[in-house]
Amino acid sequence: MTPQDHARAAADLLQAEKTGQQIGLLTLRHPEMGMDDAYEVQNAIYRAKLAAGQKVIGWKIGLTSKAMQSALNIDIPDSGILFDDMVFKDGATVPAGRFIQPRVEAEIAFVMKTALGGTEVTRADVIAATDYVAPSVEILDTRIQRIDPVTGKARVIFDTISDNAANAGIVLGQQRHAIDDFDLRWVGAMAFRNGEVEETGLGAGVLNDPIESVVWLARRMAQYGQSIEPGQVILSGSFIRPIECPSASHIHTDFGSFGQVDISFA
Repeated sequence: MTPQDHARAAADLLQAEKTGQQIGLLTLRHPEMGMDDAYEVQNAIYRAKLAAGQKVIGWKIGLTSKAMQSALNIDIPDSGILFDDMVFKDGATVPAGRFIQPRVEAEIAFVMKTALGGTEVTRADVIAATDYVAPSVEILDTRIQRIDPVTGKARVIFDTISDNAANAGIVLGQQRHAIDDFDLRWVGAMAFRNGEVEETGLGAGVLNDPIESVVWLARRMAQYGQSIEPGQVILSGSFIRPIECPSASHIHTDFGSFGQVDISFA
């Protein structure tokens, strides 16, 4: 893809977010599209949002579980950018029409107290740089069609990365814990929709340990000259499958002694 192609794709995705009208698969429009192209589109969206006055509050890591990687036929995670207009309070209601096809995932969030970066970042570095961990819910949306209605082709990893790794919102739980208060591999959640359990999972589903997910992110960012900044939130990856959230959905995620998070959709 050319720089002009990247810019056009980013503009189309921003327009889809604004209007609520999905666009077609970028990988159909650009069969030659690769991983670097996808991140270039994401970065063009990043620059446009910064120019519009939005602020980066953190990063998300996706495709950290074997199940989700297999579904998209890829063996590495992906990442996206969290902006200040994506934050919802625990227990809030998302207004009708805010998202196109919202879904949610349960995750462990890391909030950083010091900067973290470099291609040699270690597990110990992540632990030292973390202020606290908290239960969280990520709201996903897709500005790109999941399946092309003509060909039946499903979106692939390059479509998802271009679309800011499908990120749309973040809900942090009110509980805060020191990173060594829990073995994060054993932190799990039951995710309810309208009172019924839809999904369950354990932190170990995230690259065997959510801390390793943050290691991966810091190292990947270093390849692009980026680093994690103090105060930023890192969504370490979901250990449940996404839950569809049509209108009138109430989501309750119970992380046991780790905490809980609630979000509703009008």
